[in-house]
Amino acid sequence: MPEIADALTGHGIETPFPIQEMTLSVALMGTDLIGQARTGTGKTLAFAIPVIQRTVAPHDPEYGELAAPGKPQALIIAPTRELAIQVAGDVAMASKLRGTRNLTIYGGVPYEGQLDALESGVDIVIGTPGRILDLANRRALDLSHVKSMVLDEADEMLDLGFLPDVEAILAKTPELRQTMLFSATMPGAIVGLARKHMRHPMNIRAESSEDTQMVPATAQFVWQAHDMDKPEIVSRILQADDVARVIIFTRTKRTAQRVADELVDRGFPASPLHGDMAQTAREKALQRFRDGKINTLVATDVAARGIDVANISHVINYNCPEDDKTYVHRIGRTGRAGASGIAVTFVDWADLHRWKMINTALGLPFAEPQETYSSSDHLFHDLGISRDVKGRLKPPSPKEPKTDGGRGSSGGGGRGSSGGRPAGGGGGRGPRSGNDSAQGSSGDGSGGTPRRRNRSRSRSRGGAPVAKTE
Repeated sequence: MPEIADALTGHGIETPFPIQEMTLSVALMGTDLIGQARTGTGKTLAFAIPVIQRTVAPHDPEYGELAAPGKPQALIIAPTRELAIQVAGDVAMASKLRGTRNLTIYGGVPYEGQLDALESGVDIVIGTPGRILDLANRRALDLSHVKSMVLDEADEMLDLGFLPDVEAILAKTPELRQTMLFSATMPGAIVGLARKHMRHPMNIRAESSEDTQMVPATAQFVWQAHDMDKPEIVSRILQADDVARVIIFTRTKRTAQRVADELVDRGFPASPLHGDMAQTAREKALQRFRDGKINTLVATDVAARGIDVANISHVINYNCPEDDKTYVHRIGRTGRAGASGIAVTFVDWADLHRWKMINTALGLPFAEPQETYSSSDHLFHDLGISRDVKGRLKPPSPKEPKTDGGRGSSGGGGRGSSGGRPAGGGGGRGPRSGNDSAQGSSGDGSGGTPRRRNRSRSRSRGGAPVAKTE
């Protein structure tokens, strides 16, 4: 593997992780394998290097001997768009000197570029299950010549409901392919998938049974906090002494947007990342985070598997995770590649039971989270926050002036601005009488001189005048 070794060395990767050392010799022989290791321990290159080495590049002498030159020889499936982009970046780096043609395909972007690349010829395809299956069903993506297939983060595919799509994709590939399955956890459904579609796989686990699932270099803090005080606590954490890049995880897309907007209003460079954003906006936000233009990303779990950015010093669980696997994957964004990190988890009063189940499943010592407020002494002491910091870096943005809702309010709060009858009589039913029409220019409800109405009305009943009574 001289080309790949040179490529890795050129990018500062000289010492392989245990999962890489344990899997490379097996994978290079074409053996099916199941790799299990903690998140952030180098699983991507553990399968990328064998895939690239076993792929015949266009400049190789044996390329012309292929049954279908230009058709994909390797397929790597990732559960999320962000993870697919990250894996594609690692594959591109490792194959720089090898000369393979790589293509990343995922949803949320136009088909044209992906279709053109497939027509021109591709050696390695990295993508998400939905778009891969879509292109395969359109006969634009031919999987009948794939000889290496990788399922990355297989347990996440199960959680996201992609297992039927993966089964359909596997059915379109040759039976005598090499299949590699990598995951941090190994639930029963994934084991069943491996038994059904893999041929005598070798199971490689890169840690002992006594090791915890979390990266040990991550310091964990679990606090019971009030929802209305969380923005103030987060703002002070962002000003701790050792803060570099921070990821804040929320349970819902709406919460992610709200927290990001709140932090920006307080003066902190932050951006949301959630499923309601267009794919281009998501990629732009993640790129700005990688480039250091913003140091805080507020994300839903859609990003929990797809962010591999250096110098993430803190992960904040703004809402209690749904289960122990979500907790492991969230805090695994920090403390990667031998670095240290800090994980802070907020537990609402209503989530105490859920957290105790997570705590028990992972064997953590936080069965009773400490009640914490933005003024608590242990907040400043534990995270190295100066007592002088405030929750805002800039004054709050001015609010729009409130209106009294009257007809002549200058803020447009009267009936005319809310879809009711305009104060000047126009736009709706039209003028009531000649007098109203003549006075319309001075009675537009804009705060000018109020118009005078000169109406003479008489009461009638059945067409006959009604006599006035004293």
